[in-house]
Amino acid sequence: MISRFLYISVFAAIWLSPLFSQGAERTPDPKADAFSTVIQPLFQQNCVKCHGKKEKVDGEVNLLQLEHADQLVSNPELLENIIEAVDSGYMPPESEKPLSEKTNKQLVASLKAYLKKSIALQGNLPETPIRRMNRFQYNNAVQDLFQLKVEVFSLPERMMREHDNYFQPRTGKMPPQVRVGSRPLGKSQLIERRLGGVAAFPQDLRAENGFDNRADHLSLSPLLLESFLRLSRSIVSSADFNSKTCGIWKEFFEFSKDRSTEETQAIVEVRLRKFLTRAFRRPASDELVNRYTSYVMRQIQNQKSFTESMQEAAAAVLASPQFFYLYDQSADRETPNQTRIDDFSLASRLSFFLWGSIPDQTLLDLAAAGKLHEPDVLTAQVSRMLHDERLKRFCDSFPVQWLQLERIISSTPDRQRYPQFYFAKYRASMHMMLEPLLLFETLLIEDQSVLKLIDSDFSYRSDLLNAWYRDGKRGNPGSPVTVNFRRVPVEDRRQGGVITNAAVMTMTSSATRTQPITRGAWIAGVILNDPPKPPPADVPLLEDKPKEGEENLTLRERFAAHRKHPNCAGCHQRIDPLGFALENYDAAGLWRETYSNGRTVDASGKLLSKHEFSNIIEFKDALLAEKDRFTRAFAAHLLSFALGREMGVADSLALDKIVADTAAADYRFQSLIKEIVLSPPFLQSTVRQRNEPVIE
Repeated sequence: MISRFLYISVFAAIWLSPLFSQGAERTPDPKADAFSTVIQPLFQQNCVKCHGKKEKVDGEVNLLQLEHADQLVSNPELLENIIEAVDSGYMPPESEKPLSEKTNKQLVASLKAYLKKSIALQGNLPETPIRRMNRFQYNNAVQDLFQLKVEVFSLPERMMREHDNYFQPRTGKMPPQVRVGSRPLGKSQLIERRLGGVAAFPQDLRAENGFDNRADHLSLSPLLLESFLRLSRSIVSSADFNSKTCGIWKEFFEFSKDRSTEETQAIVEVRLRKFLTRAFRRPASDELVNRYTSYVMRQIQNQKSFTESMQEAAAAVLASPQFFYLYDQSADRETPNQTRIDDFSLASRLSFFLWGSIPDQTLLDLAAAGKLHEPDVLTAQVSRMLHDERLKRFCDSFPVQWLQLERIISSTPDRQRYPQFYFAKYRASMHMMLEPLLLFETLLIEDQSVLKLIDSDFSYRSDLLNAWYRDGKRGNPGSPVTVNFRRVPVEDRRQGGVITNAAVMTMTSSATRTQPITRGAWIAGVILNDPPKPPPADVPLLEDKPKEGEENLTLRERFAAHRKHPNCAGCHQRIDPLGFALENYDAAGLWRETYSNGRTVDASGKLLSKHEFSNIIEFKDALLAEKDRFTRAFAAHLLSFALGREMGVADSLALDKIVADTAAADYRFQSLIKEIVLSPPFLQSTVRQRNEPVIE
């Protein structure tokens, strides 16, 4: 199937460009049928010669088949791609006369009206699929279920370690100095209090341009299921799983021996009902409670202690699909279409979004009372959760994956060219990586504008990082275990935000040179949520070392010939300006004005074919001029993370409303989170047909 990115390029370059290359622009009449008065006549006049052949159609589109507006309305994917091509400025292509701003807005508005109608007719939002917990969520859920005071197992994917308990969101303020560590800084980061003898299942990989909680990536093989069984037993049988580390030990595992069998069974039943309700995130049925109670009583009758018998039951719970699978139930399962999820499903969706774990008792109580879905109640709960220390789990998971910072671990700038990058057995990249994560946490805790992710007036820097930005010198690396970061003002707009962070610049470069295409693809995917498809296999990569005769060329000049490949031109038109805007930052994120051959760096370009810029500051201004586009892209990343699925066409109207409401709140971070939770995709789900299996 042709990718969305390639489809838009083909659409813009081949299909729609003739619409605007003949004579004066045609302005749609808002009172008339835009399809019959504008779109169809232009198709007939300019496009059907190439795009109306029955035997073969260029770009896989036959315009003769579009005879009335209903055919367009029946294809929401096509409509969304047309809107993207027009609204992003990539239609018409650079070689054709551009649309006037007025015509562009009118055309986009008409197309969006069709899209709104199309989505209403199509009906359902994409169903949030059933999926298992990833490793990070499983650790958190077990920790919260037993109120453990230690980690279940080590999590190398937690790339920033908190020290001195600096993360206090209830204060609404980040401290001026924090002490943090990074797992790649050394093995000492993995030496933490945890359950001995417990080995985690393999780390779940991040989906391409996505997250590690995506349902289509979280398979459960027989081998992994067996691993869950072993894991659950190793947790409750660990020597470190005891009254000192387990917060519910006394109320769940301890018991007085001087009880009759009937009394013992009654106590077991009461304890298990509460435990199962918390573990399975909804009230446990009598049948379920009786099944587990009978199991415990049989163990006791077979001469096992009460504690051992309850541990066996707890292990069975941790290995149950009802525990490690996340799935929704409808509030009205008799309705054969899209409807609101029930309050218990909403509690789970909310807690796994913001806390990466099971709901707490407050959420479960509100769900039991049927109140959680009420807007005022739900908003209050989001606010409560945003001020809870468990929010750190969201900060440990989402920004690392959104920014793709795991790539910095394998970055190795040339040692001869950048000797100051390396110190002892550690690298400056670890300091670089922590900077954007601390910025993200600060903007969230202090409820600042998400636009500061593009251009911030402050940052957190270590001594080493300050020296690096100043002149590329080594600076004080600090302890290999922990590093002090101080909040500092950013007065030079060449710095600040996440897009010019040294970690991003380093991880999108090779060992010896920058990679503008890689950087452009990163901006397109991460910042604009419009990732390009991989390059064709038959296109050779640009060599790091210039060929003979190319020594005096700039990198832009060397790429000029590369982008002439017919299969590459459309993508390069979009991503080249994004990557070359960052060309003043070398392969390790240091500022430069010239290349090693003395040629001046050219960082000019045009964003979205309409915002011209000549340097990185003007590029940031161009992105900020498109602040709603960035906010929409960021919101789509957040919503995808929250639901564990890709965004679909039916989500687009909800995203538009999220952006509008967030803009009205001055783009505040916490307002954006609340609007996502209140959106239809978050609150609704497609109901299963009655013959579909439900986990029991």
